[in-house]
Amino acid sequence: MAAAPLRVLACGDVEGRLEAIFGRVRAIQAKSGRFDMLLCVGNFFGLISEAEWAEYRTGAKKAPIPTYVLGANNEDTLSYFPDVSGCELAENITYLGRRGVYSGCSGLQIAYLSGTEAQQQPAPAHCFSAKDVAELKTSLLSTPNFRGVDILLTSPWPRDVGTFANSAGEIDTKKCGSKLVSDLAASLKPRYHFAALEKAYYERLPYRNHMVLQETPQHVTRFIALADVGNTSKKKYLYAFSIIPMSSMDTAELVKQPQDVTENPYRKLRKDAPKSKAPLSAEEEPACQFFFDLNKHQGKKRPSEGKERGDSQPKQAKKPPQPTGPCWFCLASPEVEKHLVVSIGTHCYLALAKGGLSPDHVLILPVGHYQSVVDLSSEVLEEVTKYKAALKEFFRSKGKRYVLFERNYRSQHLQLQVVPVPLDLCTSEDIKEAFIAQAQEQQIELLEIPEHSDITQVAQPGAPYFYVELDTGEKLFHRIRGRFPLQFGREVLASEALLAQPQRADWRQCAAQRPEEAAQARAFRREFEPFDFSLRD
Repeated sequence: MAAAPLRVLACGDVEGRLEAIFGRVRAIQAKSGRFDMLLCVGNFFGLISEAEWAEYRTGAKKAPIPTYVLGANNEDTLSYFPDVSGCELAENITYLGRRGVYSGCSGLQIAYLSGTEAQQQPAPAHCFSAKDVAELKTSLLSTPNFRGVDILLTSPWPRDVGTFANSAGEIDTKKCGSKLVSDLAASLKPRYHFAALEKAYYERLPYRNHMVLQETPQHVTRFIALADVGNTSKKKYLYAFSIIPMSSMDTAELVKQPQDVTENPYRKLRKDAPKSKAPLSAEEEPACQFFFDLNKHQGKKRPSEGKERGDSQPKQAKKPPQPTGPCWFCLASPEVEKHLVVSIGTHCYLALAKGGLSPDHVLILPVGHYQSVVDLSSEVLEEVTKYKAALKEFFRSKGKRYVLFERNYRSQHLQLQVVPVPLDLCTSEDIKEAFIAQAQEQQIELLEIPEHSDITQVAQPGAPYFYVELDTGEKLFHRIRGRFPLQFGREVLASEALLAQPQRADWRQCAAQRPEEAAQARAFRREFEPFDFSLRD
């Protein structure tokens, strides 16, 4: 028999308005039935709390349901919390404590952290420190088979919670809140996270707690910030929800991903966290041997085509198919604008992009006619890799990093667009965030694929896709199933978040006259010469 859901209320800063919050709870229960508990984040007490509080403290009045509160966020209210480890403040009103985990008889796990982030050491009594967060994390992460907690209660918002998400209105989530709370949320993976203090209501879109294609699917997190009780702007300060404890849920039901799920806003923190790798079992192989089935949105190991058929013959190098009509990029074609070519190898060549985002925006192209990277023979792919390495060394010598993208959609001949971006302009993480954020705005599912895999392991031959690769080896992938914006890669790189040249998003608006293009090609060829392996091989 399935466990019955618990009915929970959460509220923002009460600030001593006990009659207002408890009166509202009574009204809700009279209309909708009884709730199991009330969770209070932010400032429970205020500067004018004493008169109302005395009636509850002495027992003259009683909270209508079990109420759990966080501790002081300022010196003025410290006296209301006599025991830092938690205690009953009045009948049905419990102070949870400085930090810890509350586990009810139902199995519901509630992690909590009282106070605001300390700005000095030693931390004042109403603040938490990095040590508090580390100890809370350790107490939970050391639990066998830890999957996350049901609820996380903090008073401050987590810093950067709005990344990849719907707008938080007037709250700047890049400046507001606590980095330590972000770290805590990233590690504890709560199903619900409540916060307050900003006098604003914000229900963020749910976010993932796993790396798609790299980790087993996990539950999502819903972050909800609540306004202050009784605020005149009528912002939402009370949130009602039902929850079945994680420990009682079927795994398949727990990890269901809603349609509006976003990337994890704390990706940087998760990536920087030390990872312990389990040893590979006899049946497992390294990640670079895996193929990925994107229909299921998770990694799935399967044998390569040769092994599946029991075919032990070495794979024959395939000849490139012939174009069905004139091709602008086959090197032997009369349509090729050869004045843009800057390097020619055995199987590939480099050319300046027509209407490039910058004067050193180049294309890596196969000499023969191939539609996508997935179709390349091994020797062509090997030379593509050599050109990427040469361009990385070349651009790094100029204080730049490259971003490579491919759009295998409404194109006949493979074009690997290689765009340099100044190192001091943005980090590789900034570039990934810009692509993911703009993809989400356009409802494009852009997934990060495993570090040791490559595009040929993810994309199936003939299937349209969009692909991004940084010179660090990090990769993003989208399988195109319908329409796709043709200039998407250029639009992201030209945006204010990166090169800040939105007027150059469309190459047709940037094309120069032939003499100018030829001069740019000669200049690039001259500078690239020390790095050009084709001149030495």
